[in-house]
Amino acid sequence: MHAWEVTRPGPIGGDPLRFVEKPVPTPGPDELLVHVRACGVCRTDLHVAEGDLPVRRPGVTPGHEVVGRVAGIGDDVSGFALSDRVGVAWLRRTDGTCRYCVRGSENLCPASEYTGWDADGGYAEYTTVPAAYAYRLPDDVDDIALAPLLCAGIIGYRALLRASLPPGGRLGLYGFGGSAHLCAQLAIAQGATVHVLTRDPAARRLALDLGAASARGAYDEPPEPLDSAILFAPVGDLVPVALRALDRGGVLSVAGIHLSDTPPLRYERELFYEKELRSVTSNTREDGRTFLALAARHGVRATTHPYPLSEAQQALKDLEAGRFDGAAVLVNDLPPRH
Repeated sequence: MHAWEVTRPGPIGGDPLRFVEKPVPTPGPDELLVHVRACGVCRTDLHVAEGDLPVRRPGVTPGHEVVGRVAGIGDDVSGFALSDRVGVAWLRRTDGTCRYCVRGSENLCPASEYTGWDADGGYAEYTTVPAAYAYRLPDDVDDIALAPLLCAGIIGYRALLRASLPPGGRLGLYGFGGSAHLCAQLAIAQGATVHVLTRDPAARRLALDLGAASARGAYDEPPEPLDSAILFAPVGDLVPVALRALDRGGVLSVAGIHLSDTPPLRYERELFYEKELRSVTSNTREDGRTFLALAARHGVRATTHPYPLSEAQQALKDLEAGRFDGAAVLVNDLPPRH
């Protein structure tokens, strides 16, 4: 099968990925083999390619926003049939027995594994997924539109939970890419006033089109104090900026898996009045199921830019350069192999 692999992690301009032929994987006893139809391009894939995240699997195939059809079933799997439509997301496996899993915080499991980092992901014609971590997907939304929901959407939802936005509250979104533009739609549908702060003029236009109350530069002040804010841009310099924009008792959640260094925080200016700074770590499967149901209920839709599978490296370059709003999606137009 055709697949991309990270050969030598480094700047995306140096082409750290290579397009290769690999054997179609064999699913383990508890796994599904998935024929990939579409795979979203996530900033985490860029962090894997560039080495911001340490190498866990040499030559890994990135990609963890996969929409596909079941093409093979492990011997111990029940409840799935060939051709079932499924989604493959970032969280691949947990131990299920540690104190974090037992208390419902499987996203904090020390033994957790991730698609496209610990195991080959969706920048390929086929991938595998433990059946217990696959999402059943509806048939009434096309592959390209669904793919970004499986990480950008789910992580945005968890970041929104971590931000503790009160009903009808004022939410600031710093950065407005694949995850933020889905989070904004859900927050607005639930009654929030959303203010977007981002460097990209096209992203600001998209924000206003989606119903944001305002859209300004990343370092600008929002037009009113914020009850909650989410930092989607991986820019540590924005942490004090966002904290200063919070009203008393406000919460800032940082959604990314990687963040550049944060400057010193001045307690009296950025943290006093019971402001809170929180991180976001992966997601639980319940987060995923809940978000997908909410997205269907409220009509949350990704703004997408399709690329052929063969142009994955270019899609990552365009992501880094901010050449598109919304989310890029790789499309596999090759027929299933038998």
